[in-house]
Amino acid sequence: MLEEREIRRVLETALRHSAADQTEASLFVQDSALTRFANNYVHQNVAERDTTVLVRAVFGKKIGVASVNSTDEAAIRSAVERASDLARHQIDNPDFRSLPGPGPVKEARAYVAATAECTPEQRARAVDVICSRAKDQGLVTAGTFSTGVSQFAIANSLGVFAHHADTLAECTAVVMSDTSSGYADRRSLDVRAIDPEAIATEAVDKARRGRDPETLETGEYEVLLEEYAVSDLLDFLAYLGFSALAVQEGHSFMAGRFGQPIVGSNISIWDDGLGEGTVPTPFDFEGVPKQRVDLITDGVANAVCYDSYTAGKEGKESTGHALPAGETFGPVPLNLYLRPGDASKEDLLRGIRRGIWVTRFWYTRVVHPLTVTVTGMTRDGTFLIENGEITRPVKNFRFTQSYLEALRHVERIGRDLSLQRTMFPSNLVPALHIGRWNFTGVTEY
Repeated sequence: MLEEREIRRVLETALRHSAADQTEASLFVQDSALTRFANNYVHQNVAERDTTVLVRAVFGKKIGVASVNSTDEAAIRSAVERASDLARHQIDNPDFRSLPGPGPVKEARAYVAATAECTPEQRARAVDVICSRAKDQGLVTAGTFSTGVSQFAIANSLGVFAHHADTLAECTAVVMSDTSSGYADRRSLDVRAIDPEAIATEAVDKARRGRDPETLETGEYEVLLEEYAVSDLLDFLAYLGFSALAVQEGHSFMAGRFGQPIVGSNISIWDDGLGEGTVPTPFDFEGVPKQRVDLITDGVANAVCYDSYTAGKEGKESTGHALPAGETFGPVPLNLYLRPGDASKEDLLRGIRRGIWVTRFWYTRVVHPLTVTVTGMTRDGTFLIENGEITRPVKNFRFTQSYLEALRHVERIGRDLSLQRTMFPSNLVPALHIGRWNFTGVTEY
């Protein structure tokens, strides 16, 4: 952990050496450690520290960005000079208004010393639990256990200064037989909340029950999507439509539909950088305090996320969702929530007459952004449900499905939430019983 005094020195050095009309400096420090395992044993331990100073220089409406992986004064000055030179050679950006000014940033307690101080031996002991359980069942396992500390700080010439640190521990495991596989993962700010016994039990059970899967005909089925799969739905909604830039450019499914129902009335989705249970982020990469944004409320398209650039184009205020300087994707929600229901996973299962239990998706890709139609495959535990019970394993399916359409047919929602992260957001999601899901093909395993 860098002390605030050192952080201020780095950022103030960048601001002091800049002759631009406006200047922004950001500091990213990432300490990460990874234990990787395969074939029931640990085969790799690695650790890395990465430090980046990012400078944005503004001359009028011309903007330049440069970065350096050093906090040495000469290196920082070089980054400032490169950013300034790039800015002078740009054309004016007519939509640029200004870098943001300071605002009140709330504290988010996201640093856990136990995670920051976790050793390779501690991770290896947890991994041994998973490997031993798989080996005892005649199975093989592979996966990762990572722990890390992140620090981000930002300052600009208009008086912004903000600093945040967090920790994160993540463990994933795939357990395999000759004809099946099972998956489980857990993540938390506190490494002590990672339960390797629970991970092993879940993944091993899926692999054991999934042996010798049968081929099932394609078509439309009811599905029980576990939280791993549900997270993919939120990822693509965020990627394709929850950004003000996507709306302004006309390629968001939200464009022209605010105030209208777009999914079922039992669906509410919001972003909250200071919400419980997530990886909190109290301010964005421009130093703007995070606001809660209710994106979809009771099925109705309500709002999208803004940074200072997209907000300025509409005469609005940023919601605190900017990406780092130089990114062109636009504002992004990073802490998504799907409102839970009142059902246990067993309740969801009992409500399905004939359907498919889906553990997770993989290799999902966009077919049509305006309908959020996605194609992909099931993986690591796919089972037939008959009369409220899992009856047999089935070979994995390919699907082509509008995620929006699927969310119009949610029959029941799980009460328990799971923290998931595959793309850029951290998603807090329940399991879902969906009445219609379109499977278009069957894989060979």
